[in-house]
Amino acid sequence: MCGIVGYIGKRQAPAICLAGLRRLEYRGYDSAGIAVVRDGELELRRVVGKLDNMQASLDETPLIGSLGIGHTRWATHGKPSVENSHPHLSCDGRIAVVHNGIIENYQALRAELEAEGHIFKSQTDTEVMAHLVEKYAKEKASFLEAVREAVLRLQGAFAFGIISADSPNELIAVRRRSPLVIGIGEGENFIASDMPAIRQETDKVYVIDDDEIAQVTADGIKLFDLQLKPITKDVYIIPWPADAAGKGEHDHFMHKEIHEQSDAMYACLAGRLKSADEPISLGDLGLTDDEIKGLKKVVFTACGTAYHAGLVGRFLMEKLARIPAEADLAAELRARDPMVLDGTLCVVISQSGETMDTLLALRDMKSKGAKIISILNVVDSSIARESDGVVYIQAGPEIGVASTKAYTLQVLVCELIALRLAEVRGCVCPDELKTLKQALLDCPDMAKELLSREADIIKIAEKYHDLAREMWSQHGVDVADPGKPAEAKGYWSTNKRGDAMRPHSLYLGRGVNLPSAMEGALKLKEISYIHAEGYSAGEMKHGPIALVEPAMFTVAIAVRGETFEQMIANIMEIKARSGPVVVVATDGDEQIAGTGVDTKADPSDVAAWANDMIWVPACPELVSPITVAIPLQLLAYHIAKFRGEAIDQPRNLAKTVTVE
Repeated sequence: MCGIVGYIGKRQAPAICLAGLRRLEYRGYDSAGIAVVRDGELELRRVVGKLDNMQASLDETPLIGSLGIGHTRWATHGKPSVENSHPHLSCDGRIAVVHNGIIENYQALRAELEAEGHIFKSQTDTEVMAHLVEKYAKEKASFLEAVREAVLRLQGAFAFGIISADSPNELIAVRRRSPLVIGIGEGENFIASDMPAIRQETDKVYVIDDDEIAQVTADGIKLFDLQLKPITKDVYIIPWPADAAGKGEHDHFMHKEIHEQSDAMYACLAGRLKSADEPISLGDLGLTDDEIKGLKKVVFTACGTAYHAGLVGRFLMEKLARIPAEADLAAELRARDPMVLDGTLCVVISQSGETMDTLLALRDMKSKGAKIISILNVVDSSIARESDGVVYIQAGPEIGVASTKAYTLQVLVCELIALRLAEVRGCVCPDELKTLKQALLDCPDMAKELLSREADIIKIAEKYHDLAREMWSQHGVDVADPGKPAEAKGYWSTNKRGDAMRPHSLYLGRGVNLPSAMEGALKLKEISYIHAEGYSAGEMKHGPIALVEPAMFTVAIAVRGETFEQMIANIMEIKARSGPVVVVATDGDEQIAGTGVDTKADPSDVAAWANDMIWVPACPELVSPITVAIPLQLLAYHIAKFRGEAIDQPRNLAKTVTVE
């Protein structure tokens, strides 16, 4: 999702907009722009590339003005260019617009406006809004009314910040299906697409709902619906400190957030699970005991990383609460038009609470009569407002695009919900319940222990981050000049292209840790751009084993549990084909002790078949997805760091996907 920041007050808007946009850099972007109103004129500055380019431009030729809007953009409609960067202007250059989202009917609107004589200068969908507002400004009595008329013509998702040289004392903001907040100051006010952008300036915001318009001046904020009827809202107090959105002593937000997981787990468990002998308390679940006993089916739905948490939840729901469960990608759930019978619960998982596919899946399930519970991080988000019950994961702000602490806490909450339902339904014996509860209480300490082993993960990352190049070198390819003719031996053809130097990987798991393999692979591909696939180890002989070669490393999750012996057999299959294997195993597991490689060893000796080991603390298998996740996050992080990638700003990705 692109970034929006706006300011009106007595200070210089460009500095505030630029600082706010820097706090949103984690979202990724390819261009940026700022517009201000000064002495009855509108001034614009746009650049391609990073905000440092904008800073250099402002240093050379400052923008001056106390009313302004800023934007960072990932290219959607139109390639990255100055012309396609926001803000976009009206024909007369008097109106500037910044926009997140997609205007679905922009082509029809553009054709209509061009027929009326409007001249477009970009390939974007956003520019139609600037021209629409210009059109209606000639017909309506106020700038606010002109914006409202323009919004009524739009289809799709949007959050807008709009200023006009003819209305130098107001900033208009409006949203539909894309996040927007209004920051409340003293003698100044702000708009932003996300709270971290303005947390340094204020901890008080209005969270704008769909089809609401804010008229923002230096002295006040007025809120309206699309009929311009005044509405009132409670002020939301941002619960985390201003410095929480900084990296601190860490090189990247992702690394900081990996290391915050222990404290975040304590916060998530607080008040919900006090001891292994007491019931789990989920007062915000939104289900009575009678409703829990009457459940006939549970459907988990989410996107990306949150979907993997839902897959764990599905497994736990059937294993513990003995309720038939499904897990669907939110983008696909509506496509199959699911049947919703009496007693159906839909569990919606999202870090931001604004993920568009997930929100639309929620609405579809709710319209069919399902009870909705959401697992979220952001309070008062769109999904929260439309759910019957909400369990907040209490992760604090997660800035890194590749989710880490939100994932482990989503899994932790799935564990709590499944155990709570199992308690009420009487599906698990008291001793097993106590064991699992104690394991959850131990999770923060296990996280601390895992983080203390980071040096071991770094060694493994260093070994595998450039594995393919090393393998090519060993088989006769001149890696300094991949295009130079050389005879490749063994597994390789004579293709010497440079992109062949990038390694590939498989992540294998079974049972409750199949989602762990999928999530581990996703983390690696997101930030290192190494091709990674998460697979059921049981599927290896049904296709993926054809890919195994010395330049493809496998991460095999073989913690102690029901699928342990099967995982050992799968590891042997890979080693028999010269594939290097990193095994995630339980502390003290004598059967997998050691990391040596002996190709002449007895095939039953797993020590000879594991190239490297990642050890995790012993815990019940049903809790192990939490402990397994942390070293796999660290592995992806350090591989990407060795490769020199932009870890917090992976290419083409956004933190929150607010369009379908």
